[in-house]
Amino acid sequence: MNNDLYAVVGNPISHSKSPRIHSLFAQQTGESVEYTAIQAPLDDFAGTVSNFFDRGGQGLNVTVPFKEQAWSLAERRTPEAEKAGAANTLYVDGEGLLTADNTDGKGLVTDLTTNHGVDLRGRRILMLGAGGAVRGVLAPLIAAGPAAITLANRTVSKAEALVALFSPEAGNVELSACGFETPDEPFDLIINGTSASLQGDLPPLSPNVIEADTVVYDMMYSLITTPFNQWALDHGATRVFDGLGMLVEQAAESFRIWRGIRPQTAAVMEELRND
Repeated sequence: MNNDLYAVVGNPISHSKSPRIHSLFAQQTGESVEYTAIQAPLDDFAGTVSNFFDRGGQGLNVTVPFKEQAWSLAERRTPEAEKAGAANTLYVDGEGLLTADNTDGKGLVTDLTTNHGVDLRGRRILMLGAGGAVRGVLAPLIAAGPAAITLANRTVSKAEALVALFSPEAGNVELSACGFETPDEPFDLIINGTSASLQGDLPPLSPNVIEADTVVYDMMYSLITTPFNQWALDHGATRVFDGLGMLVEQAAESFRIWRGIRPQTAAVMEELRND
């Protein structure tokens, strides 16, 4: 029996953990899945997608730098993808339409609440960054019911644009924007949605945003403590997490969309940590 074809598309892609994750999901669930990595040319993402589905592919994950192109290419978008302005999951629906979804936000919220026991209701959140990664997770984060989300970014106007975009659905959640240097009081949760810290470029934050009870989450993942999480530990944080759990949870959500079954994630995360 032939396996159904799935893949992750990006450029570069050789570092991706997605094939390993989905291989573990397939073993666990008994699903007939073959999952590979495809490096698309920077100037022909559309052609790569078309070729994949033309040869019988069932679903694609999309990573940098193609998430916005995936959104534009889609003939139908889920509400999650529509609001995110980017897609990390593609499939052809029952009507033959290329459909885009975004599971990043669900992955983040599930990792925080289920895996790490962080109750987001009524909490004050500081979100760092205002790029596609942050836009992609804001709607599920707002839906989790925090009291307030402060978006801090080097270019304040980008953060202000996200506040304007998401304010209509924020309800009782207070959204605000500022520069990195502005916050000067402790938050319940700080999420780093910038990628710069992996290169050692830390946002110029006041250490006053951290107290002992502050939970710190870096959406980037690393086999060692990320530079941002190390900064947080150095300034008194006691609970810091990286984005590996988010990566696995968003993958599990994609798998559920494609196969109708959601894999268990705890053992997969443990295996990846030990690889």
